[in-house]
Amino acid sequence: MKNIVILISGGGSNMAAIVRAAEREDWERKLGVRVAAVLSNRADAGGLAFAQARGIATQVLDHKGFDSREDFDAELARRVDAYAPDLVVLAGFMRILSPGFVDHYAGRLLNIHPSLLPAFPGLQTHRRALAAGCKFAGVTVHQVTSELDVGPIVEQAVVPVMPGDTADTLAARVLTQEHVIYPRAVRGFFQRAAVCQAVLTTSA
Repeated sequence: MKNIVILISGGGSNMAAIVRAAEREDWERKLGVRVAAVLSNRADAGGLAFAQARGIATQVLDHKGFDSREDFDAELARRVDAYAPDLVVLAGFMRILSPGFVDHYAGRLLNIHPSLLPAFPGLQTHRRALAAGCKFAGVTVHQVTSELDVGPIVEQAVVPVMPGDTADTLAARVLTQEHVIYPRAVRGFFQRAAVCQAVLTTSA
């Protein structure tokens, strides 16, 4: 069985979308894949209750208890590794990860960002898109690298910017697409891995 570990800091709506897709599409039987654990840096993260109700292991690791980002990330990696993850998914995990953590999971660490990267990396993406007069906005799933929001793009979805949009209304429209493309990107990660393995096995 291949394991997914999801990191959250809040409500975890993208985590929930992935879990629901895994249930609906029967990833365990068809892909040999499961969401093994959900970890949060905040004890009050609403997504923890959702995961617990689904029988998914959860843990809380408060970053405030550590002297440095590197110390926190080292302990976080230790806890994540206890689930032998094939993929680590950031789903609203509001921490900038240290290069050591990113390197440890290189090639198996995904993030979702609410803009059409490379446009508008960082924060306040919807406000910045509106200020720039964009006619379209969107969302990007990308591999995580040590440089913020510049990793290889995996999936994107485009939404129109409507007359009278605010940052909040645009964010809500983008969020509906986040819930579509993030599960698809996670599923695709394992489907591509299975194809590569089949090719290697055939060639051997």
